[in-house]
Amino acid sequence: MHPAEYPCAKGGGKMGDEQARDGKPFDPMDPWRGMRDAYLDVWAKTMVEAVNSEAYAQASGAILDSYLTASSPFREAVEKTMLKVLEQLSMPSRADFVSLAERMTNVEMRLDDMDAKLDSILQRVSKTAPAERMKPPSAPRQRNRTAKAAPKKKGAR
Repeated sequence: MHPAEYPCAKGGGKMGDEQARDGKPFDPMDPWRGMRDAYLDVWAKTMVEAVNSEAYAQASGAILDSYLTASSPFREAVEKTMLKVLEQLSMPSRADFVSLAERMTNVEMRLDDMDAKLDSILQRVSKTAPAERMKPPSAPRQRNRTAKAAPKKKGAR
C-alpha cells in the first residue's frame, strides 16, 4: 500500500483524529478501564462474602484479643508517663476532669431538688393564703426609739 492510500491520508487528518463508530474520539485506555472495573467488582463481591462469614468474625476477634493483650503494658506505661507529665505541668488529668464532672452533676442534682422543694412550698403558700396576698401591704412598723440617758462619767457625782 502506498502511503497516500492510508486512511489518515485520505481524510487529510492525523491518526489521533479518528473517531469511533458512536461519534466519540477513540480512547485506547477504555478497554483497560473496563477490565479494571470488572476486576474491582469481582474483588468487592468476594470481600463482602468473606467479611460477612463467621470464620472471619472469629479470626478478627482472636487477632483483636491478642493485640489488646500485647499492647496493655505499653498503654499502661504511656498512661503513667502522661499522668506524671501533666502533674509536672500543673495540668488536669482525665481523672481530674471526671471527678469535677461528678461534682458538678451532684451540685446540679441538688439544685434541681431545691428548685422542686421551692416550687412545692410556693404552691402550698399560694393555696393557703390567697386573701393575704390581695391585701395592700401595710407600712412597716417602726420601733419607738427613746433617748438613752447619757452615761455617767467616772468620778463625777
